[in-house]
Amino acid sequence: MEKIFVVEDDENIRELLNVALKSYGYEVQVYETAEEALEQLEKEKPSLAVFDLMLPKMDGLSAIKEIRANSTMKEMPIMVLTAKDKEFDKVLGLDGGADDYMTKPFGIMELTARIRSLLRRAPKKSDKDEIFSTGKLLVDFAKREVTKAGEKIELTYKEYELLHYLIVNKERVVEREELLNNIWGYTNAVETRTLDIHIRTLRTKVEDEKGELIKTVRGVGYRFMMKEEKE
Repeated sequence: MEKIFVVEDDENIRELLNVALKSYGYEVQVYETAEEALEQLEKEKPSLAVFDLMLPKMDGLSAIKEIRANSTMKEMPIMVLTAKDKEFDKVLGLDGGADDYMTKPFGIMELTARIRSLLRRAPKKSDKDEIFSTGKLLVDFAKREVTKAGEKIELTYKEYELLHYLIVNKERVVEREELLNNIWGYTNAVETRTLDIHIRTLRTKVEDEKGELIKTVRGVGYRFMMKEEKE
């Protein structure tokens, strides 16, 4: 049974998530503070964690950064909850290490759909080589490691999945709907900004001063561009 940690200081929301996620067959442990959750994470690693961003004492973002700095937990999927409906806060959460977000108030069915998506394994690579490189970028598929100019790049779980999917399908333009369906497991038009934000943060991490690796094809989707295609 997959275990989910829920970190939420609002008692009503905490209990709602506890009951709802258990009804979907998950084992759930709830915490009121980030400190309590981090202490338990030192003892056991859940399948996924849900963090509210606005928590007493240590906030959710600080807790997520601490988790990502821990080699044993850095790839654990993390969902953030926020009462703020501003793009800046969403970008902050995703860039800070979260894999997806939900804005309060949220629907339980959509939340669980996104959790199921996060728990799915990353898409299997179709190319034979375990090492992919172009320009200064190198991706070790076996180790799930990405480096640029020899420096290791820390990607979130979803950022890596997105990069991997675009590389595997580099011969073509990948439509937005395909990415949403295969990486997130949904195509709700209201939340497609999730993809835009991930593309933006991924670009800042993997691209260099010589130009884009992830090309936007307006009105269609995205394509991963090999360096030789630009010259």
